[in-house]
Amino acid sequence: MGDMTNSDFYTKNQRNDSNHAGGFGCSLSELRSLMELRGTEAVVKIQEDYGGVEGLCQRLKTSPTEGLDGDATDLDKRKEVFGQNLIPPKKPKTFLQLVWEALQDVTLIILEIAALISLGLSFYQPPGEGSESCGTANAGAEDEGEAEAGWIEGAAILLSVVCVVLVTAFNDWSKEKQFRGLQSRIEQEQRFQVVRGGQVIQLPVSDIVTGDIAQVKYGDLLPADGVLIQSNDLKIDESSLTGESDHVRKSADKDPMLLSGTHVMEGSGRMLVTAVGVNSQTGIIFTLLGAGGEEEEKKEKKVKKQDGAAAMEMQPLKSAEGGEADDREKKKAYVSKKEKSVLQGKLTKLAVQIGKAGLVMSAITVIILVLYFSIDNFVLLKKPWLPECTPVYIQYFVKFFIIGVTVLVVAVPEGLPLAVTISLAYSVKKMMKDNNLVRHLDACETMGNATAICSDKTGTLTTNRMTAVQCYVGDVHYKQIPDPSSIPPKTLDLLVNAISLNSAYTTKILPPDKEGGLPKQVGNKTECGLLGLVLDLKRDYQTIRNQIPEEKLYKVYTFNSVRKSMSTIITLPDSSFRMYSKGASEIVLKKCTRILNEAGEPRVFRPRDRDEMVKKVIEPMACEGLRTICVAYRDFPADPEPNWEDENNILTDLTAICVVGIEDPVRPEVPDAIQKCQRAGITVRMVTGDNINTARAIAIKCGIIHPGEDFLCIDGKEFNRRIRNEKGEVEQERIDKVWPKLRVLARSSPTDKHTLVKGIIDSTLGDQRQVVAVTGDGTNDGPALKKADVGFAMGIAGTDVAKEASDIILTDDNFSSIVKAVMWGRNVYDSISKFLQFQLTVNVVAVIVAFTGACITQDSPLKAVQMLWVNLIMDTFASLALATEPPTESLLMRKPYGRNKPLISSTMTKNILGHGVYQLIIIFTLLFVGEQIFDIDSGRNAPLHSPPSEHYTIIFNTFVMMQLFNEINARKIHGERNVFDGIFRNPIFCSIVLGTFAIQVVIVQFGGKPFSCSPLDLEKWMWCVFLGMGELVWGQVISTIPNSKLRFLRGAGQLSKKDELPEEEMNEDQEEIDHSERELRRGQILWFRGLNRIQTQIEVVNTFKSGTSFQGALRRQSSTTSQNQDVTNVSSPTHVSLCNAFSSPTSTAAPSGQC
Repeated sequence: MGDMTNSDFYTKNQRNDSNHAGGFGCSLSELRSLMELRGTEAVVKIQEDYGGVEGLCQRLKTSPTEGLDGDATDLDKRKEVFGQNLIPPKKPKTFLQLVWEALQDVTLIILEIAALISLGLSFYQPPGEGSESCGTANAGAEDEGEAEAGWIEGAAILLSVVCVVLVTAFNDWSKEKQFRGLQSRIEQEQRFQVVRGGQVIQLPVSDIVTGDIAQVKYGDLLPADGVLIQSNDLKIDESSLTGESDHVRKSADKDPMLLSGTHVMEGSGRMLVTAVGVNSQTGIIFTLLGAGGEEEEKKEKKVKKQDGAAAMEMQPLKSAEGGEADDREKKKAYVSKKEKSVLQGKLTKLAVQIGKAGLVMSAITVIILVLYFSIDNFVLLKKPWLPECTPVYIQYFVKFFIIGVTVLVVAVPEGLPLAVTISLAYSVKKMMKDNNLVRHLDACETMGNATAICSDKTGTLTTNRMTAVQCYVGDVHYKQIPDPSSIPPKTLDLLVNAISLNSAYTTKILPPDKEGGLPKQVGNKTECGLLGLVLDLKRDYQTIRNQIPEEKLYKVYTFNSVRKSMSTIITLPDSSFRMYSKGASEIVLKKCTRILNEAGEPRVFRPRDRDEMVKKVIEPMACEGLRTICVAYRDFPADPEPNWEDENNILTDLTAICVVGIEDPVRPEVPDAIQKCQRAGITVRMVTGDNINTARAIAIKCGIIHPGEDFLCIDGKEFNRRIRNEKGEVEQERIDKVWPKLRVLARSSPTDKHTLVKGIIDSTLGDQRQVVAVTGDGTNDGPALKKADVGFAMGIAGTDVAKEASDIILTDDNFSSIVKAVMWGRNVYDSISKFLQFQLTVNVVAVIVAFTGACITQDSPLKAVQMLWVNLIMDTFASLALATEPPTESLLMRKPYGRNKPLISSTMTKNILGHGVYQLIIIFTLLFVGEQIFDIDSGRNAPLHSPPSEHYTIIFNTFVMMQLFNEINARKIHGERNVFDGIFRNPIFCSIVLGTFAIQVVIVQFGGKPFSCSPLDLEKWMWCVFLGMGELVWGQVISTIPNSKLRFLRGAGQLSKKDELPEEEMNEDQEEIDHSERELRRGQILWFRGLNRIQTQIEVVNTFKSGTSFQGALRRQSSTTSQNQDVTNVSSPTHVSLCNAFSSPTSTAAPSGQC
């Protein structure tokens, strides 16, 4: 900071700046401290120390108009001295860290310990080895070699644990890598306009350097700190840094400091970039956070150790400590933690429930085995416990323990979360090809449940290539653009000047990229359409702009959603003022009192003339789907100078020059896409700022409405009249009367859009809550995008603010990409269901086999290592195979699932139980009479360390074959017949099935002792495969049984989901709760859950008492719960659920509302 005192000396004597870094006139620390000042303080500082902004530009060796010359060595030097515009990301976890995390899995730890004990005991040779006194303990070891091989099982278990860990770690690693790729892709998407060598170019944000001159416009997210050089009506939302929601007005003479990470809400300007990357205000906050990051992580680790459900409640409470500034950043961290979607919530819950059941089963297995062995040996055979036999007995107990643990391993479906992750990651990667850049993983799956889409018109349904096709000028309505000679020269001059000067100077029409292409439109598309009109009239707008450059414009009222017009004031040679205005025709015409006639002279323009013009000119244009823009002007005297701040008196008394009809054609693929949405049960609504006639015309072209249908097309005024009461407050029941029929909302303000989205989401009409997707491109769409379940921002036309608020970015701005997103979303849901169906079948069968086998024959027919292999097929490979099924068009043929549909549908329950029965029958037949069928030695009751038997190998092999063929069955979950349909479109699936088969052959033929397999001959192999293929035939049998015959299944699916609902709803609201409520809320969640469990039990008891149909009550209950969900958010959850729990469900007469 010492340099500061000498600053005056440097201003006078700039040659002497050798002690300043890199030969620039100011150092990094000077600039950093400069950027901490605000308002007049900053103006004074810049004026005194640097001689104004121009002086600062000189110091930084840049020109305020031409910018940097773009010389590569100069740019590199600037990056070296002042840093790059990058905030270094947090270091990714290394592969070893991920391996370590995978090892934290409790079941794996138990297995490792058991395997180590088993290893240790096999090396320990007890002294009483040969003595017969240890009973049955040693009978099987015929030769020394066999006894020596006792260590193999332990080693094999360890090896398979290593396999599982490596696979898990690899999956996590690739997921993280994909995610980073995605992040960097999102970051590359953001470009910014910079002046270099007098040319305006678009640069990736990371290439901006200190000393660049950046052009700031409406909707930008500022990429670096800077000082304003010149601005028009610039307003900035600094809430992301200061927390103040009011927009801050910036100007070069009052408050010139622009900070990175803030949003431009209005206006435009040019700034000198003074701090980038870690030296900018946002960067400084991030570096502070980086230091705090490690401690956060330690805290998090503690939290993660608890089981899934508890961890979910703990997380939101963490961000309750800490000050304002880092609260916001923690919130960001919290958002990424909250990436647990509805689906993942449901699955975690399911996994925990299954895991608990598995734990009970495995405990019982171990207890039964130990008791049976002890009673058999010490009670019935009355053998004494000899000290030298202790190790042998312990070895037995360890073996039992290992069997128990493997039952647990197979029961716990750790593949579930993996399947979701793989499926989502795969979908996200593929969605990139379909022009969907997913910013939040769960948006992808939510999209599958979407029931309504509120779409913008411009750019989404239309091409966003505006061309002027009609105009009304000099009292004549031209259906094509007229010849310049037919327009009075005075009018022509005024028109050309009005359009050229009264539009953002960043808007240009450039020559086409390739020969014969259309000219390139840069900047605001409506303005491009008007500039195109100037070119069609054989004039050049650039020469006019060169005569009056942007600095010479006296004042600019920029376009915003309130004004719906833009005006620019210039000084004429006689120092009087002229204002050019343009905007939506019905708004600007209301302010016009004169209009130019066929001679180019102003004549009086009365309200009734206006009404006639609306009827004869504007409505016909609008009915052809044209957007109408009116161009006008007004002259002011030089003295006295008008009060420019008094907008109402300035923007009146205008003289209309002309009305232009601008066409924005509907995208060719949109009508088809909208039809698909409607078939899929998704309502498309158009919300636009355009005139109602234009909007209706476009809606009919798109197929959103069809002539003669009874649907609402209203404008913002009418919409507000219908939904607000006398006091002007929005009422939900009024919205409920409007939205079901509403298809087009025209001339809507951002608040209308937000109100509509919120109204549809909060609505309790119908049995399902509506899931709403919204598309938007403007800054004003931010609130609606945030409120929606899924927000789509436009990648090309969208402002940075809109992209920040969105969940998915459409990289081609095209509505048909949204349909692709719906398809992928539904596909994720289906993939998970396929996997679940497969997984649960294997779970049920493996657990029952291991359990009963152990109880009847003291030994599980499936050995520990075999179980781990089955587990690997089931969990990891199957999740890969089934989660990567590509979507098909048939997904769009059904209605959305809705948020509270149980995960396991009745068809799936039918399949799981059906296949489970088949597999159990086969395996138990093989277990108990297999030795007679195949004429081999029985493998039952084999002593410790005995060689593997063919009998058990056949059971293991058949089991795996059945899983493989059942995996093919699992590809279809809606009871379709052809399970092979489209199987070759999924190479991953084919390769996994074939690969698994090949490995299975190797294991059986060469696995030997470690896998407890003995090689089989061809005939036995054929039998195993044949029994496996029986699965396919059996699958056909199952799908012929109609669901209606299986009443109990419906209940089964729903009961398991019963207590899940409140939690989901809680998760949704979590972001909206402020921190103080978090602590309170957590207690309520726990209380609410407990209540819900009691409620379910009361329901069931009551139902049985009254003897009504069990399933009817269940259905009622699920609907009452879903109705209450919306209430719980408002009132205290305890009250609602209690009254619901104790109102007897059988007396449906008392609706839940009465409580």
